[in-house]
Amino acid sequence: MADGIIIGSDHGGFDLKEQIKAILTELGYSVTDVGCFSSASVHYPDIARQVSEKVSAAEFSRGILICGTGIGMSLAANRFPKVRATLCHDHLTARLSREHNNSNILAMGARVLGIETARDILLTWLNTDFADDRHQTRIDMLDKPPFV
Repeated sequence: MADGIIIGSDHGGFDLKEQIKAILTELGYSVTDVGCFSSASVHYPDIARQVSEKVSAAEFSRGILICGTGIGMSLAANRFPKVRATLCHDHLTARLSREHNNSNILAMGARVLGIETARDILLTWLNTDFADDRHQTRIDMLDKPPFV
């Protein structure tokens, strides 16, 4: 069994979230869904907070946030200590977000991605390791004021 992943979306990302959950389950991941649970309007910062608090506290090593563009979710998530939420829109950004930034929250935009691209981003993000070396120095810099 693979690690557990926490996932959340607003109403704009609800349908894609459901598809991503199915992919994760097929891959053997345990998925904790914090909402939303329909296409009824919700506030994305509330969902981002639930995922980000758990990743920040190391209750989950990785999370996924989906909204219409991914922008709002990534902005909200990156306000939490130790969270490195990255908005990815293709294979390259997904790979580099892990290799260079050790991304622990993947943000995606349901209104700008098709399911095949979203699946490729997800699989790339899940299967790419952090390169460490000089990149760790930069991540350490983010954990010091004024960033935290």
